Amino acid sequence: MERVEHDDAGSEVNVQRSTPNVQRPTTESVRHLYVHIPFCARICPYCAFYKERADPSQTQRFCEALLRELGDLSAKFPIDIETIFFGGGTPTALTSAQLGFLLNGFRERLNLSHLKEWTFEANPGSVSERKAAVLRAFGIDRISLGVQSWDDNLLQVLGREHNAAQAEESYRIMRAAGFRSVSVDLMFGLPGQSLTQWEGTLAHTVALQPDHISAYCLTYEEDTEFFARQTRGEYREDPGSDAQFFESSMRILDAAGYRQYEISNYARPGHESLHNRGYWAGADYLGLGPSAFSTIGATRWQNVADYRAYNDRVLAGQSAIVSTEPLTAQTRRAEQIALLLRTRTGVPIHWLAEWPEERAEFTALGLLCEDQDRFVLTSKGKLLADSVASAFV
Repeated sequence: MERVEHDDAGSEVNVQRSTPNVQRPTTESVRHLYVHIPFCARICPYCAFYKERADPSQTQRFCEALLRELGDLSAKFPIDIETIFFGGGTPTALTSAQLGFLLNGFRERLNLSHLKEWTFEANPGSVSERKAAVLRAFGIDRISLGVQSWDDNLLQVLGREHNAAQAEESYRIMRAAGFRSVSVDLMFGLPGQSLTQWEGTLAHTVALQPDHISAYCLTYEEDTEFFARQTRGEYREDPGSDAQFFESSMRILDAAGYRQYEISNYARPGHESLHNRGYWAGADYLGLGPSAFSTIGATRWQNVADYRAYNDRVLAGQSAIVSTEPLTAQTRRAEQIALLLRTRTGVPIHWLAEWPEERAEFTALGLLCEDQDRFVLTSKGKLLADSVASAFV
C-alpha cells in the first residue's frame, strides 16, 4: 500500500496504444527502480493493483524473466541506482530460495555503489525469520509491512490472510532482523470502522515505535469487489467521517513525533521514503515486471499486466511493453504540482503564477499558505488536497 504505483507516481494515465519501442530521450542516469511482484496468497477485495494467486510452476520462471528484463534495460539506459522498491502484490510471497536467487541477480547486474534505500513490501501472512534474514543479507534496508489494522474483525472485512497477532509477530521479526527502517501501513475509512477503533490502531502502532507510518483512506477502485459492493449500496463513502479519521491521524502521530511529510505518510527524522519522494518530485524511474510503469523524459510506458505473458515475452527476447504515452513538459509539470502539493515542501510560488485568482482564493480560505518561496497546504487544506490540486492542473 505504501507505494504510489497507479502510474508509480500517483496520477492517472491516459495511455495511447502504439508500437512498444521506447527510445532513450536523455543521457541522464536513471536513479529510481520499481519492481512489481504480482503474487498474493489471497486476493484482497479492495485492491486495484495487478495481482494473481501464485502458480508454483511459474514463479521461478518469473524471477528469471525479471532478471532478463533488468539486463535488457541496463543495456539500454544509463542506470545509477539510488532507490529500489519491490512492491506488489506481495513480494514476500516468493520462497526464501527464490528471493535469494532474485536479489543475487540484482546485485550482479546493477552497480549499487550509490544505493541509498532498498525497500521491500511485506505481508504479515508471508513473513518468516528465514525470509527476513535473506532480505537483510542481500542489502534490503527498509521494510514496508502491510498491517492495515490491528482489529481482527476489520482484517476479515479487508480479506487479509493475517490476524493482528500475526501482524505483531511479523513486525517483531523484522525489527529483530536489523533493518534500518521499518514502516507500518494502515487504512482508515473502512466499512464498519469507528473512530475509536482507528485511534486504537494508531495508539497500538505508536507503542510499537516503527520508523515510518503510512495511513491511507480507503478508496473504492473500479474493478474491485469493494467498488461493486459500493455500487450496490452495501458500502458507502462518508467524507465527514473520513475527515475525522484524517484529523486524528495528524494529531496523534504528530504528538508521537512522526512528521507528516506527505498527506498519507509520517516518519521519524531520517526515515522518509526516498523512493516515493523521488516520484513526488517528478524524477525519472524505471519499472520492472508485469503492469509496471516507467517514466523517462517525455515518454511513459507500461508492461503487459499478465505475468505469464510477461514471462513468455521477456524470455523470448521480446518487449514486455504494451502501451506508451508521450508526455509534454506541461503534463509533467502538472503532475509535479499535484504531487508536491501533497508534501510538506509544497511547490515553488512561481509555478502557480498563472493562477493568481485561485491562489488568492485558497489563501483567503485558509487552504494554502506561503512558506518562504513555496506554497504549502495548511492542515485544513490537506483535507481538500485533491480539490486544491485540480484547480492548478
